[in-house]
Amino acid sequence: MEQNRDVIIAGGGLNGSALALALAGAGLQVTAIDSLPADTRTGPAFDGRAYALAHACKRLLDAIGVWPAVAGNAQPILEIKVTDGRAGEGPSPFMLQFDHAEIEESPMGWMVENRHLRAALRQAIDATPGITQLNGRTITAQQIASQAEVTLDDATTHAARLLIGADGQHSGTARRAGVRRMSWSYGQTALVCAIAHERPHHGIAHQFFMPPGPLAILPLPGNLCSIVWTETEAEAARIHSLNDDAYLDTLRPRFGGFLGQIALKGARFTYGLPFSVAHSFVADRVALVGDAAHRLHPIAGQGLNAGLKDVAALAEVLTLAHRRGEDIGRCNVLDRYQQWCRFDTASLALATDAVNRVFSNGNSLLRLGRDLGLGVVNALPGLRRGLIREAPGLTGDLPKLLQGKPI
Repeated sequence: MEQNRDVIIAGGGLNGSALALALAGAGLQVTAIDSLPADTRTGPAFDGRAYALAHACKRLLDAIGVWPAVAGNAQPILEIKVTDGRAGEGPSPFMLQFDHAEIEESPMGWMVENRHLRAALRQAIDATPGITQLNGRTITAQQIASQAEVTLDDATTHAARLLIGADGQHSGTARRAGVRRMSWSYGQTALVCAIAHERPHHGIAHQFFMPPGPLAILPLPGNLCSIVWTETEAEAARIHSLNDDAYLDTLRPRFGGFLGQIALKGARFTYGLPFSVAHSFVADRVALVGDAAHRLHPIAGQGLNAGLKDVAALAEVLTLAHRRGEDIGRCNVLDRYQQWCRFDTASLALATDAVNRVFSNGNSLLRLGRDLGLGVVNALPGLRRGLIREAPGLTGDLPKLLQGKPI
């Protein structure tokens, strides 16, 4: 058994890796366990996923030493346009428009592909003392007593004062700790791909709401965009089964011609869109972050940002407790993390759920109300500016890492 570690992190994705770096940078000893081999995590292939990284979360990546390796592949988001309409009819004349020039902290965010973030995080972890990596290993059991002890699929055991679940929406860490979840399906699937286009996008992100679900057109470096196209599960399965030409023919009436001719760039992917929030983010010597704590609809692009907010809050709570000589696995310490994050997460979950239900709807009266609402918000500079500052994570009680400061 390996002992005398401060933290075991189950899960080697973006949130787990960022948390390992934040904690190790503050002097804690971390064991990071990932079920995937290291070369799978760091492979250069495009997997369809790109993230709208909020300004505050860019600060976090800067603070843990990752942003310099990502910056060259990041596309600034300079403007966001939100519209409503139907495929083939174009957007309604009412638009909600956010411009980076309206806030001091510019740009509002950056688009970064998953593969570039993965590689940068892995490179930083490899160079950081205090992190023991166990790749290609699965946790088969966990036991909580005076420590958190896990057993791996190779029959080895590892112990630490705290076990952190960063192992996704089907978190084995949460399940074994007895944490229940509130979950449901929206009956929607996201079709995801990269599109090459003829005209420059000028750093503008588009969110086009249609009755089956939203179409997000998100700028990437060069004349490329990431597409997150929501349809009903049955329709998404049909579209995904089409050949590339037929797929593009189906996309064009929704995408429009504002960027000129379009073509697929790389493979196509689909991802289910469930709603799932843990009843508690903590248990005895267990804490949950990211999708292990909450899986939200990507309608506002807040999935990774919400996870990195968890990372920043938990890292600060644990670091300060560690410096005071407290047992970081005790409930009174972990409750500070839950109290910091729970309300914001619940508010975000309710907001994304409500927006998806209201906008993913073809009812004519609802559509009229939506359009008028977008127009009214766009016409009120104070309200619009408040929303612009909210989206990049610049408001509220921010942990130090989200302010770009060391803990």
